[in-house]
Amino acid sequence: MAKQQARTSARKVKDKWKAKGWYNLLAPEMFNRQVIGETPAEEPTKVMGRITEVTVQDLTGDFSKMHIKLMFKVSDIRGNDAHTQFVGHDMTSDYIRRLTRRKRTRTDTVVNATTKDGWTIRVKPMAITDRRIQGSKQHAIREIMGKVITSIAAKSAVGDMVRSVISGDMAKEVASACKPIHPISRVEIRKSDVLVAGTPPPIPEPGPAPGEAPPPPEGPVEEELAPEPPAPPTDELEES
Repeated sequence: MAKQQARTSARKVKDKWKAKGWYNLLAPEMFNRQVIGETPAEEPTKVMGRITEVTVQDLTGDFSKMHIKLMFKVSDIRGNDAHTQFVGHDMTSDYIRRLTRRKRTRTDTVVNATTKDGWTIRVKPMAITDRRIQGSKQHAIREIMGKVITSIAAKSAVGDMVRSVISGDMAKEVASACKPIHPISRVEIRKSDVLVAGTPPPIPEPGPAPGEAPPPPEGPVEEELAPEPPAPPTDELEES
C-alpha cells in the first residue's frame, strides 16, 4: 500500500523547468544592446529586478579588461528580451592586491558625481604612489580626485562617463591632475554604484522577423483606384 501511494505522489510532481521560459538579457544602449546572457523564469514579472554580472572582456573582447566586472539590472521586458540598465562596476580583488605593494601609499576616496542627464553615481577611485607619502599630501590628492571626477561627470552623459571609467581615460585625467602634488604611479576607478538613475533612452520596438511580412498600418486604408484606359486618338476620321 505504501509503495502504491509513493508512485501516485511521484506522478503528481511536475517538472518546474518545463513550465519556465528563457529570456535574453540585453545590455543597455551604451553597449549597443548586445545579448549578454539568458535567464529562465515562469513569467516575465519574475525577471524584473534581476542583476547580472559580466566582464568587459565578454562585452568588448578586450583581454586586458578581464578584471573589470559590470553589473546590470533588468528594467524592462519586451517579449523574450529582458532589457537592463547599468547599476555599477567592480574590480577583482586579486587585481587590486597586485597593485598595492609594500613601501607604497594607497589613497582612497568616495565621490558622489552627477551626470548632465541626471544620474548620480558613487565613484570610488584609488591612487597609488611609488613610495610612502605624508598625510597632508594624501588629503590634497583626495580633494583633487573629487574635483576632477565631479567635473567630468557634469560634462558627460551616463554612457560617456561609464565608458571613460572602463577605458581608463578618467583615471588618466586624475593622475595628471595629481602630478603637481606627487607623482602617481597608478590610478584606478575600483568601484562605482548608481545611487539615482536618470531616464533611460527609449527602447526601440522590435521589427518583423526575417521573411515575415510587416504589420498592417493602423487606421482606415484607402482603396487604390485602377487607372482608366487611355482614350482613343482624336485625329482619326470616322468613316462616312
